[in-house]
Amino acid sequence: MKVLVTGGAGYIGSHVVVELVKHGYEVVIFDNFSNASSNVPTALSELCGVQITVTSGDLRDASALECVFSDHSIDAVMHFAGLKSVAESVADPLMYYDNNVLGSLQLCKSMRKYDVKRLVFSSSATVYGDPISVPIREDAPAVNPTNPYGMTKVICEKMVLDLCRSDPSFSAGILRYFNPVGAHPSGLIGEDPKGQPANLMPLLTNAAADPTAVLKIYGCDYPTKDGTGVRDYIHVCDLAAGHVAALNRCSTDSQHFIANLGTGNGFSVLEVIRAFEQACGIKIAYQIAPRRPGDVAICYADTSYATEFLNWRAEKTLKDMCLDSWRWQEQNSLLGSHM
Repeated sequence: MKVLVTGGAGYIGSHVVVELVKHGYEVVIFDNFSNASSNVPTALSELCGVQITVTSGDLRDASALECVFSDHSIDAVMHFAGLKSVAESVADPLMYYDNNVLGSLQLCKSMRKYDVKRLVFSSSATVYGDPISVPIREDAPAVNPTNPYGMTKVICEKMVLDLCRSDPSFSAGILRYFNPVGAHPSGLIGEDPKGQPANLMPLLTNAAADPTAVLKIYGCDYPTKDGTGVRDYIHVCDLAAGHVAALNRCSTDSQHFIANLGTGNGFSVLEVIRAFEQACGIKIAYQIAPRRPGDVAICYADTSYATEFLNWRAEKTLKDMCLDSWRWQEQNSLLGSHM
């Protein structure tokens, strides 16, 4: 089976590519490299032992998608391409609606034109907004996110579900994942956002690599065990395995489904910092900063549906996440620049 992976050179997409090839799938990457390094395809070829087909283009460009679908016999699509910073979406919501929603719309139109009927869509726990209770189940309301990024995911989810309802032969898995961290154990691929990182783990590893750096903790007055935000951190390799499990279900008897991908455990920012210090033997200097717009206090998953329906569960520990993130940071710092 040949799988088109949009955003396949990005953080999550690249790890899913490795998992797909490991399970015998043929992969075509479509990426505009706006938030990914041009070195990633080389690293992927080394990891996978095969040359990965890569096409550079933007999802909103119908002609670029036309070339991909006409040149390759695509059987299924995994859709990761999109902007993903909560803070940036609050500052520039129109950019997020334009990129995330219109790009997904154009992709679905191209899939329909070329009769590609299997889709795994990368969604996010941000669709739940500020949850009424935790752990969060898939049937919790997903209509009032606290930021425009989350709203773009809600809109795209509804578009995919409406497409499935209009065409019973269309099968889609919508995966709402929580906070991906970590890196491939090889250290060849990992999270390397362009510009200033917005997520905790790259901020943490950057601080560990620079003895003069001070990590900012955004908010210490949340109604949590230590006042800092609580999240469900999941290793990106576990996340990648969940995507392949979802694709397998799309390829069998399921028309559409929504599943949380997380560990089911919540860790505060301070707990993650302490775990990193213990795992890596590095003391982290930090300071408290004001809350960021769009952030919520507590967010972690009920993963029982993914366990039962996809036969999948996260296996890696917080220590694994810290060690693999730090290995990625160290190896790429030694190279003089990140991948």
